[in-house]
Amino acid sequence: MFEKLRKAVDGFVQRVTHKSVTERNLDDAFSDLQIALISNDVALEAADLICDRIRDELTGEKIGLLQSKRKFIIETLHKAVLEALRPKVSIDLVQLVEKRKKEGNPAVLMFLGVNGTGKTTTIAKLTHMLLKKGYSVVLACADTFRAGSSEQLHTHGERLKVRVLSRPYGSDPASVAFDAINHARARGVNVVLIDTAGRMQTDKNLMAELAKIHRIANPDLVVFVGDALAGNDVIQQAKTFNEIIGIDAAILTKVDADTKGGAALSIALATGKPIIFVGVGQEYSDLEEFRPEWFADKIVPFS
Repeated sequence: MFEKLRKAVDGFVQRVTHKSVTERNLDDAFSDLQIALISNDVALEAADLICDRIRDELTGEKIGLLQSKRKFIIETLHKAVLEALRPKVSIDLVQLVEKRKKEGNPAVLMFLGVNGTGKTTTIAKLTHMLLKKGYSVVLACADTFRAGSSEQLHTHGERLKVRVLSRPYGSDPASVAFDAINHARARGVNVVLIDTAGRMQTDKNLMAELAKIHRIANPDLVVFVGDALAGNDVIQQAKTFNEIIGIDAAILTKVDADTKGGAALSIALATGKPIIFVGVGQEYSDLEEFRPEWFADKIVPFS
């Protein structure tokens, strides 16, 4: 996991450690670090932030006489990576569900993303997580375009023993979301998870359909689901969905297979929205809370 990005960071550490720390002889090292970050799917904005923070520290004569240069550089890198990862806002899903529960309403989450990111499977994983925490869940198949979409969600619903609401293909997807929310309110269900059709962010008609679902459902959270292996593409997808629809959080799938790591490092900074979970396998239990410290430790290990 993240082997290529970790190797690039370690190369920078080795290079700077064996030189005296002056702005002049750091220029080439920083140029190479920026190129290495970008080639590992780190967005330019994130790469610039990391390089600027490290440069400020290393050229500010902040290395004490008794402190090893290597340790200082690693700690500085670690801090810069954490700064890129930490969003401007944080989201506690359990806290949200509890708040809505006390109000007598379901928490409504709407999921969006492009085709093939694992959105429906991620919804199933989140359902499994919520059930384990003692909450009731209803699923809404607001994807009435793709053949097999309803069947896929119903299969997950049967396995997890939760209700799935859907309508025939070609129906208005916003009406499915509306039905699911009313169903949850009438029966005291804690959470509504709305699955939408995967679509390219450049398809204006389908994006308009998403906007309609959003308007009707008025979700508490809009969650972008992106494939970590898509690299810079997933960052642009998240930015576009955020600009057109507005997203509140992101979930990254296939993080366990990601050798670069740049998407996770960049997406929070690019959108200003937090990554709340990451997919790390194929089982329902393979959804983990995203912790910036864990990610930073993987990229910049202290050992």
